[in-house]
Amino acid sequence: MPSSARSKTTSSTSSGGVQSLERAFDLLERMADAGGEVGLSELSASSGLPLPTIHRLMRTLVASGYVRQQPNRRYSLGPRLIRLGESASRLLGTWARPYLTRLVEETGETANMALLDGDEVVYVAQVPSRHSMRMFTEVGRRVLPHATGVGKALLAHAPEDAVRALLARTGMPAATELTLTTPEGFLAALETVRATGYAVDDNEQEIGVRCLAVPVPDAPTAAAISVSGPAGRVTEAATDTIVPLLKEVARDLSQALATAGPR
Repeated sequence: MPSSARSKTTSSTSSGGVQSLERAFDLLERMADAGGEVGLSELSASSGLPLPTIHRLMRTLVASGYVRQQPNRRYSLGPRLIRLGESASRLLGTWARPYLTRLVEETGETANMALLDGDEVVYVAQVPSRHSMRMFTEVGRRVLPHATGVGKALLAHAPEDAVRALLARTGMPAATELTLTTPEGFLAALETVRATGYAVDDNEQEIGVRCLAVPVPDAPTAAAISVSGPAGRVTEAATDTIVPLLKEVARDLSQALATAGPR
């Protein structure tokens, strides 16, 4: 969880929040940041809360199904969070649609929003182009990050060790002959994304299709938006027009998501 969000959480009790509820949500987010499974001592060290307090909160979360206690006495995120996450993803996609519509109106191409869900990219919103050509993407589709522009945008600022571990788990199968299939090649692409602020899928997921993507800054979960279309239309020249628009829309969407949060 970003430090700014954590400070907002810890300071909000003075404005009428319920402290135990805030602490419980904070622990859930710390568990997610730690990979979904932690011990009580780890939570105590990272949160600064005493062990008895954490034990009481975790016992309540376990009873509610939001946390599970493993046989090794560590705690993991529970199955009831899945339904909440799926609903939240759909809602995030709904909020994004007006911004994707603007991209379609100004570029004429299909606009998408995607999240990183575990080791996969999942598309949560799409506004199709007015043109008849159908893209490979559709809402709900899951793909591996290494062959997509949104995947590169989502992972651009992740630690190198984490990226290598993800690629080792998923493998890097080739969707086309232009797909990046080595960790070194993918990491070099991420370096380019960090330098330019945008990612490119140039015929890597589907021959004849080019995609430009940018991360949504400060999103509540890792998110990216993209514009995709035939390589003959989403050209290098078009990139100079589309990328600044993508970055502007991503900033506007980020601000809209922030105003929907705690006040």
